[in-house]
Order: sequence, then C-alpha cells, then structure tokens
Amino acid sequence: MKPFSTLTSRLIPLVRDDIDTDQIIPARYLTVTDRSGLAEGLFSAWREDPASPLNAQGCAEVLLAGANFGCGSSREHAPWALIAGGYRCVIARSFADIFQGNALRNGLLPVALTAPDHEALVTELESNPALEVHVDLSGRRVTWGDREASFEVDDFARECLLDGVDSLGYLLAREEQIRAYEERLGAS
Repeated sequence: MKPFSTLTSRLIPLVRDDIDTDQIIPARYLTVTDRSGLAEGLFSAWREDPASPLNAQGCAEVLLAGANFGCGSSREHAPWALIAGGYRCVIARSFADIFQGNALRNGLLPVALTAPDHEALVTELESNPALEVHVDLSGRRVTWGDREASFEVDDFARECLLDGVDSLGYLLAREEQIRAYEERLGAS
C-alpha cells in the first residue's frame, strides 16, 4: 500500500447522495479476488454517458460525492475499484460504515465534511472546475482556495495510512517489540 501523507489534486464531481457499492462496481465485475480489471468496471453505467465527469478523470485523485457514499453491500471491491481507477481520496458528506472501514484498510482515505464545508466546496467547484484541494492526513484537514475544513479519522487507520501498511503490516513492523514482550512474559 502506498503511504498517504498529503495530496493535492483536482476533484471529480459526483455529488449525489446514496451512491451504493453496486453503482461503484457492479456485481458482474466481482469475479476477481484481487484488484485486476476493476478500473474497467468502476462506475461503468455512469461512464457510458460521454458527458459524465467520470470520463474526464485524468490526473484527478479525489472524488467529490454527496451523503451516504458507499452504502449497500459490504463488498471490499468498491474501494479496490476506486483505487484501481486512480483515486486516493473520496470527499463526501458521510460514508456508510462498512465502506469507510474497507476504504481505510485498503489505502483509500474517506473524508467526511460538515454540511457547510461540503456545500462551500461544491459551490466553489461549480464556479471553478479546475479547483484543487489539498488533503493533509497528518493535520486532518482539507484546504481549497482560502478555506480550510477539518475531518475526523480513526487514529489507528491514520497511522496505517501514513505508514502505507495494513493491519498485518503494522504488526509485522513491530515484530521485534512483540518478540521482546513474549520473552519477558516467558521469563516471569
């Protein structure tokens, strides 16, 4: 997993509420047990429209969505597909709990903004489609233009993202400390 510290990127607007995991990656693409081929299926129904902003992703690594992003089934393929499609971060009003956990465990940062901050970002993006945001995971903030918004992220997930490891990688990086602890336990 690639470490995530800061990211400056344009935004791809998909400001809809209740985008479910079947819209993110339809079931017909769930034939793999890794991430191969998932970029092709990412938002495939919506990308059929040539005018869809999803077709203009280019170098944008941040998706801007509405409320309750990632609802529906618990498929881990949804964050896998977003990552395979080049996204590192999704900014929304809120996220479905299971999707949020899957995203964090797989290196995709879900950023939930308050209603006023989200509305301000959407409004500014509408007037400036080339708008860039700066996402700072260490400082837990997003900045754009002259505005800054904070966001919450679980401390453990934040540490794993900053280090570029999943929970197993986190444990393996502490193998020496674990071994020393086990030796101390055996000595007592």
